[in-house]
Amino acid sequence: MQRCGWAGVEPIYVAYHDTEWGVPEYDSRALWEKLILDGFQAGLSWITILKKRDNFRAAFAAFDPREIATWGDAEVDRLLTDPGIIRHRGKIAATISNARAWCAIEEAQGFDQFLWRYVDGAPLRTTLSDRTAMPTQSDLSVQISKDLKKAGFKFCGPTIVYAFMEATGLINNHLTTCFRHQPCAELAQAPEKVLHSDT
Repeated sequence: MQRCGWAGVEPIYVAYHDTEWGVPEYDSRALWEKLILDGFQAGLSWITILKKRDNFRAAFAAFDPREIATWGDAEVDRLLTDPGIIRHRGKIAATISNARAWCAIEEAQGFDQFLWRYVDGAPLRTTLSDRTAMPTQSDLSVQISKDLKKAGFKFCGPTIVYAFMEATGLINNHLTTCFRHQPCAELAQAPEKVLHSDT
């Protein structure tokens, strides 16, 4: 059984690769949670966030953006004392403002619709067999990043957005040699579009 090389051997990372990464996510709240966690990852490794994910969920009200949107300085100060999460004032404050931005988009059109329209509802799929050829951002992630920032989001640069797209199945970047490549493709709710180039 072959996996994408980044999955390594640590059980929590292997389980994440095998059950979550690249699976198309269509739930607005879950999409927001994953974007927030990717923002917290900035400057860190994903496994650091993954190991703290349950702590994040407890600290951030199960990532309920409607509740978090009502928070203020008191909650920021409280979270800065929580050793179970990444205690970064800017990222914590951004989570609150990002919750407010999510609420506005969700009410207007649905956060899921906002994101999936960039790929016409159809997950993109690369056909690479070598991870070293995989980009860390794309023209699309640059555009989504710009639009998210325009909508009020922070900590959502093109590289973060690209990692988010991979995690949520907006793009299926499992290597073609990985046993999860085809199963993730089959989970798509709309016909996928295959990208044959390395970009």
